[in-house]
This record gives sequence, structure tokens and C-alpha cells, in this order.
Amino acid sequence: MVRALVVADEVDESLWCGRQVDLAVDVVLGAGDLPFGYLEHLADLVDVPVVFVPGNHDPDLTGFTRHRGLSLRGGIPTSWPGPAGGIDADGRVVTVAGLRIAGLGGSVCYNGGPNQWTQRAQARRSRRLVRRARGRPVDVLLTHSPPRGVGDREDPPHHGFDCLHETVHRLRPRWLLHGHIHPHGEAVADRRLDGTTVRNVVGSHVLELGSLVQPA
Repeated sequence: MVRALVVADEVDESLWCGRQVDLAVDVVLGAGDLPFGYLEHLADLVDVPVVFVPGNHDPDLTGFTRHRGLSLRGGIPTSWPGPAGGIDADGRVVTVAGLRIAGLGGSVCYNGGPNQWTQRAQARRSRRLVRRARGRPVDVLLTHSPPRGVGDREDPPHHGFDCLHETVHRLRPRWLLHGHIHPHGEAVADRRLDGTTVRNVVGSHVLELGSLVQPA
């Protein structure tokens, strides 16, 4: 069983101040809208990899590549604005700490900022993600926004994505972990979608996540 610290949207001051240094986890998962310095701090605090997707308040991370240790954008060396050492899973399927993780960041487009997508554009990104999974299921679908009608809200900026219903059906994750919807102190129950547990992870949570990856 893989133990994960999952964070999104709201900084946990007890973690930021390092008062939980005995936290034993195998990976940190970030579901967006957190300072990248905070994700770097968590990686150092618990000494494990960080996998994340960007939220709608995060900088634009598209177009960056790595070549011979350099960060490039449009073929020009430049500084990557993401967290140092962090693994950006947006639009990708990655295997980290024994978990097969598919990522889809961003929110519904409401003011034209970075990491905002129309329903149609996110559906295209979702189909590419499914192709990259090559027909194999994943352990975790890590998103910033929830599926439409499954833990989202009715104000336009907090609508969920329609395409995530089909994404869940095709990728068959055990978990869909999302942020974006602030509970404001209220308890949020897990939801079920096509056999997948959907959890709002705003704040910080320690979860036991079953893995499909077999040990070598």
C-alpha cells in the first residue's frame, strides 16, 4: 500500500512550519493552486517525490522541455517556473512510488487566465491523456477540478468538467483526487463515479492508495 500526502488550494500551516516532520509518506500529490515553494518545502520535509497538476491560479507551465539538463521553451533556455524537482503530470501518465498516476490540471475557462480550458478543449486534452495510457488502468486520476455534477458548484468558475466522466470510464482509476472546490470548514463526503472514489483534497490529507504496479 502506498501512503500519500495529498494537498491542494490551501496551505497547511502546520506543514509549512515543519511541525509534522515525522510524517511518513511515499509521495506528495498536489492538485493545484498552491505556492510552488510550498510543494518544494513538502518534498524536502518528507524527502519524497512530488507529483502535481496546475490549478487555475498557477503559472502557465505549457511548452517547457528538458534537454541535457537545461529547461527550454521554444528551443530557448529559460527557467522553469514550476517547483524544483516536481513532476508535472498534467496531460501525462507517470509512475512514481509504485503508483500509476494520470493528470489533468486546470479549471473551466472563466476569465481567460492560464490553465483555464473550455469544455471542448479539456475534452481534447482528456482524449490525448487516455491514448497515452495505452488502454491500461491507472491508480490515481489527479485533477484540479472535479467532474461536472460530482462535487462541483453551480457558479461558472467552479463548474466541473463534463469529460471527466468518460475519462474515469476509460482509465478506471481507483481514486480521482481534485481540488478547486473550497469546503470552507464543512466536511466533504467522498463520492463514487463509475466505481471510482472521488475525493476533494483541498487542504492536506494522508491517504493509503492501493497500487496496480507490481514489484520487480
